[in-house]
Amino acid sequence: MDIKQLKFLIALDQTRHFGQAAALCHVTQPTLSMRLRNLEDELDLVLVTRGQRFEGFTEAGERILAWARTLLAAYDGLQAEAASCRGQIVGSLRLGMVPLSSINPMSFLTPLAQRYPELQFQLSSLSSEQVIDGLSRNQLDLGICYLDQINTAYFEVIELGSTSMGLLYDTRHFQFDQPELPWDQISDLPLGMLSKGMHYRQSVDLSFRSRGLYPKPVLESDSTYQLIQAICTGICCAIMPLNCGLDDLSEHIRIVPIASASVHAPIGLLLRRSEPRSALAEKCFAEVKALLDRP
Repeated sequence: MDIKQLKFLIALDQTRHFGQAAALCHVTQPTLSMRLRNLEDELDLVLVTRGQRFEGFTEAGERILAWARTLLAAYDGLQAEAASCRGQIVGSLRLGMVPLSSINPMSFLTPLAQRYPELQFQLSSLSSEQVIDGLSRNQLDLGICYLDQINTAYFEVIELGSTSMGLLYDTRHFQFDQPELPWDQISDLPLGMLSKGMHYRQSVDLSFRSRGLYPKPVLESDSTYQLIQAICTGICCAIMPLNCGLDDLSEHIRIVPIASASVHAPIGLLLRRSEPRSALAEKCFAEVKALLDRP
């Protein structure tokens, strides 16, 4: 067994396609298939259900896949630790974050990238629960999520503040002259919203219900990108976080604050306290803290 075989297995899980997994790993499909069969022979297990094409993982394959992710995370951490001992900051920083908050991650990823040009970033859009789980399983290095469910005995936390909300719209389809909008005016507009059950959507629904308002969204999606597409075509407006950078995506997009609108739980940057945690994660956590502490 070697690291490449584990990378092939994870690539197959990511793509769910033998040819695409091979391309992702820069090998031929026969090579990838042969190495995976060698892994199955060594473990004396069938990991992959095969037909004319990839059909999924067996129950044993799913369990081995979880260990493969853990081993690869440890391998990456080892490489980052060795680089740190040489005075280098290299490798891939795995950051998971909730999809909507008043935090633009580029505000601290950009200076990190400028200071450490060999550093790479893997960004994942996740729920707070998924961020916590990813950090606990060492599948993420850092996380940005709501802090109402965080036990600080297990995580170091940099509080990033609360999330204020505004109405995001396209000036080609809507115009608002007020410095801020009341909730009752917003409830009468065609709205696009995140899917029910997501933390941010729950906060928006609570804000409406507490005022006796029950708007019916014209569009719901778990994708911020799809909401932005709908806004640009004039289908709807959307309640989005202030200062998150979405209004910089187009010259036609604007955001106007909503009166008394914020998510109750603050947002924070998290680093797992328990070992193993990579030197890369610790260094980047410290760098972000230093950036935020500057006057």
